[in-house]
Amino acid sequence: MRSVRLGPAEREKALAAMAERELDVVVVGGGVVGTGTALDAATRGLSVGLLEARDWASGTSSRSSKLIHGGLRYLEMLDFGLVREALKERGLLLQRLAPHLVRPVPFLYPLTGRAWERVYAGSGVALYDGMATSSSHGRGLPLHRQLTRRGALRIAPALKRSSLVGAIQYYDAQVDDARYVTFLARTAASYGAHVASRARVSGFLREGERVTGVIVRDLETGKTQEIRAKQVVNATGVWTDDTQALVGERGRFHVRASKGIHLVVPKDRIHSSSGLILRTEKSVLFVIPWGRHWIIGTTDTEWTLDKAHPAASKTDIQYLLDHVNEVLNVPLSRADVEGVYAGLRPLLAGESDETSKLSREHIVAHVVPGLVVVAGGKYTTYRVMAQDAVDAAVHGLGGGIPASVTENVPLLGADGYQALWNNRSRIAARSGLHVARVEHLLRRYGSLIDEVLDLMSEQHELSEPLPGAEDYLKAEVVYAAQFEGALHLDDVLSRRLRVSIETFDRGVSAAEPTARLIAPVLGWTEEQVKREVEHYAARIAAERESQEQPDDATADAARLGAPDVVPVM
Repeated sequence: MRSVRLGPAEREKALAAMAERELDVVVVGGGVVGTGTALDAATRGLSVGLLEARDWASGTSSRSSKLIHGGLRYLEMLDFGLVREALKERGLLLQRLAPHLVRPVPFLYPLTGRAWERVYAGSGVALYDGMATSSSHGRGLPLHRQLTRRGALRIAPALKRSSLVGAIQYYDAQVDDARYVTFLARTAASYGAHVASRARVSGFLREGERVTGVIVRDLETGKTQEIRAKQVVNATGVWTDDTQALVGERGRFHVRASKGIHLVVPKDRIHSSSGLILRTEKSVLFVIPWGRHWIIGTTDTEWTLDKAHPAASKTDIQYLLDHVNEVLNVPLSRADVEGVYAGLRPLLAGESDETSKLSREHIVAHVVPGLVVVAGGKYTTYRVMAQDAVDAAVHGLGGGIPASVTENVPLLGADGYQALWNNRSRIAARSGLHVARVEHLLRRYGSLIDEVLDLMSEQHELSEPLPGAEDYLKAEVVYAAQFEGALHLDDVLSRRLRVSIETFDRGVSAAEPTARLIAPVLGWTEEQVKREVEHYAARIAAERESQEQPDDATADAARLGAPDVVPVM
């Protein structure tokens, strides 16, 4: 498998190639399900186009809890099939598909009752571990263990002694969700898929009742083109109904949006060597290790306003702070919050008997000839959703097409990762970087690290930290534009790097240095650099304003005070 670039020139070539001849499959939506669908189809030998209206993972897939997990709480609902499926996928991601991007993370579950709770919760976690191990994909994660109060407080001294009588520690996994999607898109491209972001589907082509392709507007140039395909897959998540409306078919199910928000606080604000999972009156609350930070989340409230930029209100933020402070010795305040992000979950409603319901969590339907819709689901099981979507598309293509092989297709950067990790000290000596920097790069690029190191060799100043976001190197910024499809400043600071949620100024001080690094790659003028920086600052200001509002309506109005995109002039 060859590494590919997703730079500006490659994007233009991809759009041109999609318009040249009829494709087997066009996938609409560049989140984890859409990019996963493109990879599944391409690795079956199909000709594939992948279109995303904004940036890769710019919707739900960059705003999750960043967990790869089996869904421990689904055991309580007796949904054993869903848990077993998710645990298998967790194991595949950890061991085979993306060991450079997905890694184990420990969680401490405080017990507040006495013997009955320890037996009840312990039995559930033991079943969780047992299901993972029995699927042959549970290796690599330690088994759970029971802890006394003293043992739990040694691991998490931040907890109030009165908040627990003991604890259970177990393991799941985590991922940088946006980076993962970018790797999926690049891997699909390496197998021949034509992929393009900032390409909005504005309509569908039809012959009678059959969908035969899409009409696409290039948001960077304003040009419109037609792309013909034997099958179109709608994988647009919370936008599913909007996309269906373009073809005049809402479908036999409805997707509604549920908002979840997360807070990011510095690692030193919570003294613990393990993540935490806490019960609330509605669900559970996670405190998740994230580099030099903690992610705290999430909420679950209906959202009927702007889908592109869901806003977190002051009430949302205080809800999370109040709940986590119930168990902390030193409470958190708003002043401790570095970043806030809000995302929308696509939830299914109104399924009919006609719908092909392939699991409790997602649905695939052939709503009209030539158009497949995939909706619902969770990040961890994206590969299964993608496989089911392509299976449905293949049904419309006729026979002779191979079955899915993605269970055995590692992402770019996975091959050789462990050997490179074992040799990280030598890489550090050879590159002149500290071994901690090499570990950081390996966990973000895997065996593609040489592509980043080559940039530093060509321009030594790129080995310097990025001003205003010193956890990252300047080379990573250039790489994001050259190789990873970043077309705007916000793409880099919000998704290729996570500066927008990991610094107290939310990346404002890093904006101009970043823009100047990517300007030569993207062909920006001085005026465009200024526009990008001003747009980013306006976006952050609007987000901050929205987070001071008391409710969804006023928060949404404040967030919409900043424009959505910055056209290149």
